[in-house]
Amino acid sequence: MIVQEIDGVRFRLESSLDLTWIKRYGTVFSAIDGTGSGCICFGIADGQDRYFVKIAGVGTVEAELSPKESVELLKNGARLYQVLEHPALVELIGHYPFGGYYVAVFRWAEGECLFDHWNFSRYDKGAGRPSPMDRFKALPTERKLAVAKQIFSFLETVARKGYVAVDFYDGSLLYDFQSHRVTICDIDLFRRQPAVNDMGADYWGTKRLKAPEEYIRGAVIDERTNVFTIGALLFDFFGTYTCEEVQSRYTHSRFLPCAPERWTLGKGGAYRAVLRAVEPDREARYGSISAFHQAFREAVGQDCGYF
Repeated sequence: MIVQEIDGVRFRLESSLDLTWIKRYGTVFSAIDGTGSGCICFGIADGQDRYFVKIAGVGTVEAELSPKESVELLKNGARLYQVLEHPALVELIGHYPFGGYYVAVFRWAEGECLFDHWNFSRYDKGAGRPSPMDRFKALPTERKLAVAKQIFSFLETVARKGYVAVDFYDGSLLYDFQSHRVTICDIDLFRRQPAVNDMGADYWGTKRLKAPEEYIRGAVIDERTNVFTIGALLFDFFGTYTCEEVQSRYTHSRFLPCAPERWTLGKGGAYRAVLRAVEPDREARYGSISAFHQAFREAVGQDCGYF
């Protein structure tokens, strides 16, 4: 591992590379180098606008893909930002090959990642610095419901256009605590339907949120899978868990809903609506994201007076 620097911003790579060409976009003010996708990402400002520049194939220190796989992933993923255009989705400005790399340039979106694992060391329990997710969970109910509404809307668009979300989790969400706007990002792994799990237990996604079929090679991955995804996210938004319970999801490769008494959204209707979404038996879940959205909206209205 080596450490390099551009405009005073330090970042790690497996080997030394000349990346100074990114200064064509302006001055670097941030870097994300701890990705498993083999991409390094830079925040760059030119005095008028700010950009998020993602470069695939550079050999990041935590890469889970080869440089070639990384390039193909971003190349294919860039098209998805155009096909799945949505008001909550980060805006892609352009994408192109550069040498042996692939580059995607996005308009900068303000916000903090709700699962920024590369910064976890900063959130020491004794340091008094809450993580973005802890801050988000402490927001008023209506703020979190507004985010849930955007997630439902986006994944309804994904389903309507014949795609399925893959590796969609809290790390795909940027939340601006000033404007209270959510931005969806990192959709590179989404697939066109019909889709199947072609990787078995190692299929993309965090064990905190994966549906049972996302562990089974050959299993269908479809809208019911994404119903589970949203349900699991909502349990994290509106439920409380001990550290041991969260660790259990990783240890046993199984999502578990919080206990009813630790559900913060109403007295029961919303809990039951979301509980159905995360049924291990996929046939027992809602048949579509829209059906889940409708059931959730009705239950929340009854429980909390919203919607």
